[in-house]
Amino acid sequence: MHIMEKSKILIQLDTDAQPSVFDRVVAIDSGVDQLFSYGNVKPEQVEALVHGAIFTRSPADLKNTAIFIGGSDITIGEQILGIIRGIFKNTGMSVSVMLDSNGSNTTAAAAVRAAVRHTDVASSHALILGGTGPVGQRAALILARTGAHVRIGSRQIPRAEAICQAIRSKIPGANVEAVSTASSADGPKVLEGRDLVIAAGAAGAVLLPQKIRATNQSLRVAIDLNAVPPVGIEGIEIFDKAVTRDNTVCYGAIGVGGTKMKIHRAAIAKMFESNDQILDAEEIYDIALRL
Repeated sequence: MHIMEKSKILIQLDTDAQPSVFDRVVAIDSGVDQLFSYGNVKPEQVEALVHGAIFTRSPADLKNTAIFIGGSDITIGEQILGIIRGIFKNTGMSVSVMLDSNGSNTTAAAAVRAAVRHTDVASSHALILGGTGPVGQRAALILARTGAHVRIGSRQIPRAEAICQAIRSKIPGANVEAVSTASSADGPKVLEGRDLVIAAGAAGAVLLPQKIRATNQSLRVAIDLNAVPPVGIEGIEIFDKAVTRDNTVCYGAIGVGGTKMKIHRAAIAKMFESNDQILDAEEIYDIALRL
């Protein structure tokens, strides 16, 4: 007797009122058969939703169920992932899970993947502008794991210091440093000796003016992840993809976007290979390297 393979079900837990249309379209394009979307998900609701996912199919079929955590709030997203890990531990049952609140993990992975094409990231000296935001934090974590020296720039040094501490707790001996970007006078100092810069700040804020970039001789790769004018690194165009400007290889937000989409689709597909995968920043970056 032929036993039919169970449908691939993706359960979308979105912390925003409306579950992301973007994430839903990518899920369908990644081969998901059934998509269950829940919006405005609160941490206290997670247990019942996860129990519904893990107690409905036989252990052999659980690889065909997976959970995607999304929404604009990465802090709540991380909290939900922590709760899910606890449930799996307590029950001994699991399905694969992917965290990509605000697209932070897939975007950070795509940015570092772009840099790898042009520089030896393991020996690079990187600067993350907007380093305390969701994407900046994850790009810093990924770079630190590869062995890069990473400066995390922020207008508020205590916030940057907290990110450094969080990275060191995950990667003992991580070479990370908090730097202030509170005034324009800080620019040349924090950029000094850097060969890679990634701008991951809030939309519409110029984080690296052209005149400061022009004074720097060491910069080899510049990646700007802001698609809303004005861009974060002045002089980069949003469609730039490995375009050389002033002896620097440049990427704009849309130039990185194609890679981000490939990573996102590959990560969704990867979850359905087994029932025990947790895809956070580092795991998603590993997927990116294989593309």
